[in-house]
Amino acid sequence: MPNNNEDKTQEVTPGQAQLDSSITQKINYLQTLQSALNDHDDRQIYELIDRTRYEREVKKSRSTTKTQELADLVADDHEQLSHYLSEKLIDYLGKTYPFFYYDEVKDGEFDIYFGNWWDRRKFGKLDVLNVAFEFDETEYNKLKRAFELDALNQRYNTDNIADITANSAELQKLIEGQDERDHEKEKLRQQLKDVSQKSTLPWDSGKVKEERQGIVDQLSKLADDDEEAINANKKIKENDEKILKLSKEDTILTYEKQSIQQKFEDFSHFESHNQSLYTDYLTNLIGKGQVKADD
Repeated sequence: MPNNNEDKTQEVTPGQAQLDSSITQKINYLQTLQSALNDHDDRQIYELIDRTRYEREVKKSRSTTKTQELADLVADDHEQLSHYLSEKLIDYLGKTYPFFYYDEVKDGEFDIYFGNWWDRRKFGKLDVLNVAFEFDETEYNKLKRAFELDALNQRYNTDNIADITANSAELQKLIEGQDERDHEKEKLRQQLKDVSQKSTLPWDSGKVKEERQGIVDQLSKLADDDEEAINANKKIKENDEKILKLSKEDTILTYEKQSIQQKFEDFSHFESHNQSLYTDYLTNLIGKGQVKADD
Protein backbone atom coordinates (compact mmCIF):
# COMPACT_ATOMS: atom_id res chain seq x y z
CA MET A 1 0.00 0.00 0.00
CA PRO A 2 1.26 3.52 -0.73
CA ASN A 3 2.53 5.52 2.24
CA ASN A 4 0.34 8.60 2.41
CA ASN A 5 2.77 10.23 4.89
CA GLU A 6 5.49 10.47 2.22
CA ASP A 7 3.17 12.36 -0.16
CA LYS A 8 2.19 14.95 2.40
CA THR A 9 3.97 18.34 2.33
CA GLN A 10 4.30 20.16 5.60
CA GLU A 11 2.23 23.30 5.63
CA VAL A 12 3.70 26.57 6.92
CA THR A 13 1.48 28.28 9.42
CA PRO A 14 1.07 32.07 9.53
CA GLY A 15 2.92 32.11 12.84
CA GLN A 16 5.88 30.24 11.38
CA ALA A 17 5.99 32.56 8.38
CA GLN A 18 6.01 35.61 10.63
CA LEU A 19 8.79 34.15 12.77
CA ASP A 20 10.83 33.25 9.70
CA SER A 21 10.40 36.79 8.33
CA SER A 22 11.45 38.31 11.65
CA ILE A 23 14.57 36.15 11.90
CA THR A 24 15.47 36.84 8.27
CA GLN A 25 15.09 40.57 8.88
CA LYS A 26 17.42 40.42 11.87
CA ILE A 27 19.99 38.32 9.97
CA ASN A 28 19.88 40.77 7.05
CA TYR A 29 20.31 43.70 9.45
CA LEU A 30 23.37 42.17 11.12
CA GLN A 31 24.87 41.14 7.78
CA THR A 32 24.38 44.66 6.42
CA LEU A 33 25.99 46.13 9.53
CA GLN A 34 28.88 43.69 9.25
CA SER A 35 29.40 44.62 5.60
CA ALA A 36 29.36 48.31 6.49
CA LEU A 37 32.04 47.68 9.11
CA ASN A 38 34.17 45.72 6.65
CA ASP A 39 33.74 48.48 4.05
CA HIS A 40 34.47 51.23 6.62
CA ASP A 41 31.15 52.77 5.65
CA ASP A 42 30.49 54.90 8.73
CA ARG A 43 27.56 56.62 7.07
CA GLN A 44 25.64 53.38 6.68
CA ILE A 45 26.50 52.32 10.22
CA TYR A 46 24.91 55.51 11.55
CA GLU A 47 21.87 54.88 9.40
CA LEU A 48 21.55 51.34 10.75
CA ILE A 49 21.99 52.48 14.36
CA ASP A 50 19.07 54.93 14.11
CA ARG A 51 17.28 54.80 10.77
CA THR A 52 14.38 56.95 11.94
CA ARG A 53 16.67 59.84 12.88
CA TYR A 54 18.74 59.38 9.75
CA GLU A 55 15.70 59.60 7.49
CA ARG A 56 14.37 62.63 9.37
CA GLU A 57 17.56 64.66 9.68
CA VAL A 58 19.59 63.55 6.66
CA LYS A 59 17.05 62.46 4.07
CA LYS A 60 14.54 65.03 5.38
CA SER A 61 11.87 62.34 5.24
CA ARG A 62 8.73 62.26 7.36
CA SER A 63 8.89 58.51 7.70
CA THR A 64 7.98 57.19 11.13
CA THR A 65 9.24 53.66 10.56
CA LYS A 66 10.21 52.03 13.84
CA THR A 67 13.57 50.28 13.62
CA GLN A 68 14.69 50.42 17.23
CA GLU A 69 14.10 46.70 17.67
CA LEU A 70 16.76 45.91 15.07
CA ALA A 71 19.18 48.48 16.47
CA ASP A 72 18.79 46.85 19.88
CA LEU A 73 20.47 43.74 18.45
CA VAL A 74 23.82 45.51 18.86
CA ALA A 75 23.05 47.33 22.11
CA ASP A 76 25.75 45.31 23.85
CA ASP A 77 28.28 46.46 21.25
CA HIS A 78 27.77 50.20 21.65
CA GLU A 79 31.12 50.75 23.35
CA GLN A 80 33.00 49.03 20.53
CA LEU A 81 30.91 50.79 17.88
CA SER A 82 31.58 54.14 19.54
CA HIS A 83 35.30 53.43 19.65
CA TYR A 84 35.30 52.44 15.96
CA LEU A 85 33.19 55.39 14.77
CA SER A 86 35.18 57.92 16.80
CA GLU A 87 38.17 57.97 14.46
CA LYS A 88 36.52 59.70 11.50
CA LEU A 89 34.22 61.76 13.70
CA ILE A 90 37.06 63.22 15.78
CA ASP A 91 39.03 63.90 12.60
CA TYR A 92 36.02 65.87 11.30
CA LEU A 93 35.57 67.68 14.62
CA GLY A 94 39.25 68.59 14.66
CA LYS A 95 38.64 70.74 11.59
CA THR A 96 35.21 72.03 12.57
CA TYR A 97 35.94 72.63 16.26
CA PRO A 98 39.74 73.01 16.34
CA PHE A 99 39.68 74.16 19.98
CA PHE A 100 38.20 70.91 21.35
CA TYR A 101 40.40 68.01 22.41
CA TYR A 102 39.26 64.51 23.32
CA ASP A 103 40.42 61.95 25.83
CA GLU A 104 39.11 58.37 25.55
CA VAL A 105 38.74 57.51 29.23
CA LYS A 106 37.55 54.02 28.32
CA ASP A 107 36.43 52.24 25.15
CA GLY A 108 34.00 54.49 23.32
CA GLU A 109 33.73 57.13 26.08
CA PHE A 110 35.35 60.50 25.45
CA ASP A 111 35.86 63.53 27.66
CA ILE A 112 36.00 66.93 25.96
CA TYR A 113 38.62 69.53 26.91
CA PHE A 114 38.50 73.12 25.72
CA GLY A 115 41.88 74.20 24.37
CA ASN A 116 45.41 72.93 24.76
CA TRP A 117 46.56 75.71 27.05
CA TRP A 118 47.56 75.51 30.70
CA ASP A 119 44.68 74.94 33.13
CA ARG A 120 42.22 74.16 30.35
CA ARG A 121 38.74 73.11 31.38
CA LYS A 122 37.01 69.77 31.06
CA PHE A 123 34.01 70.84 29.02
CA GLY A 124 31.83 67.72 28.84
CA LYS A 125 31.59 64.47 26.90
CA LEU A 126 31.37 63.44 23.26
CA ASP A 127 28.47 61.14 22.38
CA VAL A 128 29.89 59.39 19.32
CA LEU A 129 26.87 57.24 18.49
CA ASN A 130 24.51 60.22 18.50
CA VAL A 131 27.10 62.63 17.07
CA ALA A 132 26.48 65.11 19.85
CA PHE A 133 28.26 67.12 22.50
CA GLU A 134 27.15 66.68 26.10
CA PHE A 135 28.55 69.87 27.57
CA ASP A 136 29.04 70.39 31.28
CA GLU A 137 26.13 72.70 32.08
CA THR A 138 28.05 74.85 34.57
CA GLU A 139 31.06 75.39 32.31
CA TYR A 140 28.88 75.96 29.24
CA ASN A 141 26.77 78.60 31.02
CA LYS A 142 29.92 80.37 32.21
CA LEU A 143 31.10 80.69 28.62
CA LYS A 144 27.69 81.82 27.40
CA ARG A 145 27.56 84.47 30.14
CA ALA A 146 31.09 85.61 29.23
CA PHE A 147 29.84 86.39 25.72
CA GLU A 148 26.88 88.32 27.11
CA LEU A 149 29.10 90.37 29.43
CA ASP A 150 31.59 91.06 26.63
CA ALA A 151 28.97 93.30 25.03
CA LEU A 152 29.08 95.37 28.26
CA ASN A 153 32.90 95.45 28.26
CA GLN A 154 32.92 93.26 31.34
CA ARG A 155 34.48 89.96 32.21
CA TYR A 156 32.70 87.04 33.86
CA ASN A 157 34.18 87.77 37.30
CA THR A 158 34.30 91.58 37.11
CA ASP A 159 31.68 92.07 39.83
CA ASN A 160 33.07 89.32 42.07
CA ILE A 161 36.57 90.75 41.90
CA ALA A 162 35.23 94.24 42.62
CA ASP A 163 33.40 93.00 45.72
CA ILE A 164 36.44 91.14 47.04
CA THR A 165 38.69 94.12 46.33
CA ALA A 166 36.32 96.38 48.26
CA ASN A 167 36.35 93.93 51.17
CA SER A 168 40.15 93.95 51.23
CA ALA A 169 40.13 97.76 51.23
CA GLU A 170 37.84 97.77 54.28
CA LEU A 171 40.09 95.27 56.03
CA GLN A 172 43.11 97.44 55.29
CA LYS A 173 41.31 100.39 56.84
CA LEU A 174 40.78 98.35 60.00
CA ILE A 175 44.49 97.60 60.19
CA GLU A 176 45.48 101.22 59.62
CA GLY A 177 42.86 102.50 62.07
CA GLN A 178 44.17 100.67 65.12
CA ASP A 179 45.75 103.75 66.74
CA GLU A 180 42.61 105.79 66.16
CA ARG A 181 40.46 103.08 67.71
CA ASP A 182 42.75 102.83 70.75
CA HIS A 183 42.45 106.56 71.29
CA GLU A 184 38.66 106.38 70.88
CA LYS A 185 38.45 103.54 73.41
CA GLU A 186 40.35 105.60 76.00
CA LYS A 187 37.91 108.47 75.56
CA LEU A 188 34.88 106.19 75.83
CA ARG A 189 36.21 104.45 78.95
CA GLN A 190 36.69 107.83 80.61
CA GLN A 191 33.17 108.83 79.59
CA LEU A 192 31.84 105.57 81.00
CA LYS A 193 33.69 106.23 84.27
CA ASP A 194 32.28 109.75 84.44
CA VAL A 195 28.74 108.57 83.77
CA SER A 196 29.03 105.84 86.40
CA GLN A 197 30.15 108.38 89.00
CA LYS A 198 27.29 110.76 88.30
CA SER A 199 24.96 111.46 91.18
CA THR A 200 21.52 111.41 89.65
CA LEU A 201 18.02 111.95 90.82
CA PRO A 202 15.61 109.02 90.52
CA TRP A 203 13.80 110.53 87.55
CA ASP A 204 17.13 110.94 85.68
CA SER A 205 18.25 107.32 86.16
CA GLY A 206 16.70 106.17 82.89
CA LYS A 207 18.55 108.82 80.91
CA VAL A 208 21.87 107.95 82.55
CA LYS A 209 21.31 104.26 81.95
CA GLU A 210 20.63 104.94 78.28
CA GLU A 211 23.78 107.08 78.00
CA ARG A 212 25.86 104.39 79.66
CA GLN A 213 24.50 101.70 77.33
CA GLY A 214 25.34 103.84 74.32
CA ILE A 215 28.98 104.07 75.43
CA VAL A 216 29.12 100.31 76.10
CA ASP A 217 27.74 99.62 72.59
CA GLN A 218 30.44 101.83 71.05
CA LEU A 219 33.16 100.05 73.01
CA SER A 220 31.74 96.68 71.93
CA LYS A 221 31.80 97.75 68.26
CA LEU A 222 35.43 98.89 68.59
CA ALA A 223 36.33 95.55 70.21
CA ASP A 224 34.74 93.72 67.28
CA ASP A 225 36.76 95.86 64.88
CA ASP A 226 39.93 95.03 66.83
CA GLU A 227 39.15 91.33 66.59
CA GLU A 228 38.53 91.59 62.86
CA ALA A 229 41.74 93.60 62.43
CA ILE A 230 43.74 90.82 64.09
CA ASN A 231 42.68 88.43 61.27
CA ALA A 232 42.63 91.10 58.55
CA ASN A 233 46.03 90.30 57.04
CA LYS A 234 45.10 86.64 56.73
CA LYS A 235 41.77 87.51 55.11
CA ILE A 236 43.43 89.96 52.73
CA LYS A 237 45.82 87.21 51.65
CA GLU A 238 42.87 84.85 51.14
CA ASN A 239 41.13 87.54 49.10
CA ASP A 240 44.24 88.00 46.96
CA GLU A 241 44.22 84.25 46.25
CA LYS A 242 40.53 84.40 45.35
CA ILE A 243 41.13 87.32 42.99
CA LEU A 244 44.04 85.47 41.37
CA LYS A 245 41.85 82.40 40.84
CA LEU A 246 38.99 84.46 39.40
CA SER A 247 41.41 86.37 37.14
CA LYS A 248 42.80 83.09 35.83
CA GLU A 249 39.27 81.92 35.12
CA ASP A 250 38.58 85.15 33.23
CA THR A 251 41.73 84.59 31.21
CA ILE A 252 40.69 81.03 30.31
CA LEU A 253 37.21 82.25 29.35
CA THR A 254 38.81 84.91 27.15
CA TYR A 255 40.84 82.22 25.37
CA GLU A 256 37.69 80.16 24.87
CA LYS A 257 35.69 83.14 23.69
CA GLN A 258 38.37 84.15 21.18
CA SER A 259 38.60 80.57 19.88
CA ILE A 260 34.86 80.49 19.17
CA GLN A 261 34.91 83.95 17.60
CA GLN A 262 37.74 82.96 15.27
CA LYS A 263 35.80 79.93 14.02
CA PHE A 264 32.12 80.86 14.39
CA GLU A 265 32.14 84.67 14.84
CA ASP A 266 29.77 84.59 17.80
CA PHE A 267 28.17 82.28 20.35
CA SER A 268 24.83 81.97 18.52
CA HIS A 269 26.53 80.53 15.43
CA PHE A 270 28.46 78.15 17.68
CA GLU A 271 25.18 76.96 19.21
CA SER A 272 23.47 76.49 15.84
CA HIS A 273 26.39 74.39 14.58
CA ASN A 274 26.15 72.22 17.69
CA GLN A 275 22.45 71.63 17.06
CA SER A 276 23.01 70.55 13.45
CA LEU A 277 26.16 68.52 14.12
CA TYR A 278 24.58 65.14 13.32
CA THR A 279 23.21 66.32 9.97
CA ASP A 280 26.39 68.20 9.08
CA TYR A 281 28.63 65.23 9.82
CA LEU A 282 26.53 62.65 7.98
CA THR A 283 26.22 65.03 5.03
CA ASN A 284 30.00 65.36 5.08
CA LEU A 285 30.37 61.57 4.90
CA ILE A 286 27.97 61.47 1.95
CA GLY A 287 29.92 64.25 0.25
CA LYS A 288 33.06 62.14 0.52
CA GLY A 289 31.38 59.45 -1.54
CA GLN A 290 30.25 57.13 1.24
CA VAL A 291 27.04 56.17 -0.57
CA LYS A 292 24.30 58.56 -1.59
CA ALA A 293 21.73 59.51 1.01
CA ASP A 294 18.85 58.11 -1.03
CA ASP A 295 20.41 54.69 -1.62
